[in-house]
Amino acid sequence: RLEAIFRCGVGTDNIDFDACAARGIRVQLPSDRSQEIIFDETSSFAVRSILEALYRWESDLDHWFKANRPALKERRVLLLGQGNIGRRVRTKLEPLVKVLSWDPATDGLGGLPALLSQADVVSLHMPLDAQNRGWFGADMLATMPDGAVLVNTARGPIVDETALLKEISLGRLRAIFDVFWEEPYTGPLAAFHPDRFVMTPHIASHCEEFVESLAQDFRDLVASMGYILD
Repeated sequence: RLEAIFRCGVGTDNIDFDACAARGIRVQLPSDRSQEIIFDETSSFAVRSILEALYRWESDLDHWFKANRPALKERRVLLLGQGNIGRRVRTKLEPLVKVLSWDPATDGLGGLPALLSQADVVSLHMPLDAQNRGWFGADMLATMPDGAVLVNTARGPIVDETALLKEISLGRLRAIFDVFWEEPYTGPLAAFHPDRFVMTPHIASHCEEFVESLAQDFRDLVASMGYILD
């Protein structure tokens, strides 16, 4: 008896559009107003995570340790994906750090290893599809320099969980993730939170304005179907 699906976000990898169309089920995505909030808030959250990655492991209050780190303007951040969110992240970061970027739609894989080898932080900003599930795997992780950080506010399954677990277990890389392979995440990497694998509960786009805008989108959908909400 399902009549409609309302998607509370811009990712559509968890909706079978063909099956919905075959059954006459309407799929409604957030309005342009809501999507702008999602894009801006997610990009801001990604910037926060990237800056945290650059500073988080460079001090130790228990042992009164402070690293002799490079200046922020000398740090290199590689953004993988230059869509609605990736472009905003780049704009917000450019006054602060050296930004490198790569996009699967416009750039070949040949130049990617050189970019990965330079990056202090690699941040993912691409949608999940059948072609990139597990795409960021052992080879790419191995190309990242020792001590580098992987930030993921896109989709967990883009990264090969087993390959990342190996690098985190060895202590060679660190990561900050807001998205996971299943949620709530209780997989093997959770044991390394918060020391080498920092987790946040898929909150990159979550803010009061986002929730209020989605609520209005849902009210509009229900009204267009001839229903009245109390």
